[in-house]
Amino acid sequence: MEILTYPDTILKKMADPVDNIDGNIHNLIDNMSKLMYRASGIGLAANQVGVAKRVIIFDINYKEKGKDLTVLINPTIVLAEDRVVFEEGCLSIPDFQDKITRKKYLKVKGVDRNGKPIDIEAEDLTAICIQHEIDHLDGTLILDHVSYLKRNLYKRKVEKLMKRIDNGQSNLL
Repeated sequence: MEILTYPDTILKKMADPVDNIDGNIHNLIDNMSKLMYRASGIGLAANQVGVAKRVIIFDINYKEKGKDLTVLINPTIVLAEDRVVFEEGCLSIPDFQDKITRKKYLKVKGVDRNGKPIDIEAEDLTAICIQHEIDHLDGTLILDHVSYLKRNLYKRKVEKLMKRIDNGQSNLL
């Protein structure tokens, strides 16, 4: 399992709801969490690893990795209030960060890895992270939140890099 990067098409695909939490979903969650921590991320959506299912994980407690891991299956934002601007990056958009406007406070519902309903109230970084990951499930990237100019500059940079790789110049990474 690896984290897929832009321009992989699954990143723009709307993820399907999880109808059955089985061993495959449990394995997906376990593998996603290992991968997220290894990549020093604070959140990951299933489609970032090639699985178009509505599963996200997050843990903003980067000092004690694994202590506060939250799994949210079929998440839905039921309330979003106030606004905050925060510089975001993304494991699927390497070498790109920009200020993104998000909601400061959220109420989210979904189910945990055992199918038990959960309600989460989140603010600040946790709320930002949840919105970022739910965006992934909806096929939205942080590139979709930035100006046309910034988005196109990044796209051109990736296209040039991919062309170099196709020409056998991968040592330029």
